[in-house]
Amino acid sequence: MKKETFDYKEFMEENESAGEEVPKVEETPAEAGAAAEEEKPAEEELEELAVQKVVVERLASENVELNEKVSSLLRELDKTREILKSKDFEIRSLKNRLAEEKERKSDLQERNPNALALLDRDVDLPDRFPGETRDHVIEAVRKCRDEAEAEGRDRKAQLLESVLLANEPNGTLERLREELKKIFEKNGNIVSGPVIEELRKRDIPFKKGEEYLMPSEILAKTY
Repeated sequence: MKKETFDYKEFMEENESAGEEVPKVEETPAEAGAAAEEEKPAEEELEELAVQKVVVERLASENVELNEKVSSLLRELDKTREILKSKDFEIRSLKNRLAEEKERKSDLQERNPNALALLDRDVDLPDRFPGETRDHVIEAVRKCRDEAEAEGRDRKAQLLESVLLANEPNGTLERLREELKKIFEKNGNIVSGPVIEELRKRDIPFKKGEEYLMPSEILAKTY
């Protein structure tokens, strides 16, 4: 025999039609929460979605900007590397040229010492640095030119002036002379220990017999 099930709705309808008071069934907290969740307005969900969309779009935009900045910095870094590479090549080229020029002058000095002098001279008296004789000769010509002008010896002054115009000094003589002056001045123009050490490094004599020379005498005897 088939068992009949209890229909709650039919029971409610029958009681209502009979005018009887229908007992209220209280909802459990879980059921009440579920119902409240179902009743959540659709506008709030749309608002949350809109906020999430704005956040995502902003993050995406910031990410694009960041990627562009990184790309720009990488391009600048590549350019800087190319510039440094080019400068390094230039520096190495200049060093090679200087080394070649120094070797050429040294070789020329050994083969023909007079090639770096203004006039031929005794090759048994070698220059202590390239162009030493030349610088001394040009310096002497300049002094004679000045004296000739002061004495009114126009022709001599003109000839000497033409020599000076055609022969520029090496400049090493004046540079070494100034360096030595500064060493003396730095040490109170006294031939002390530090000065003697510098003079020895430069192979410059500083004594005559047992007596020490004055700075002015050392300069005159050396340069």
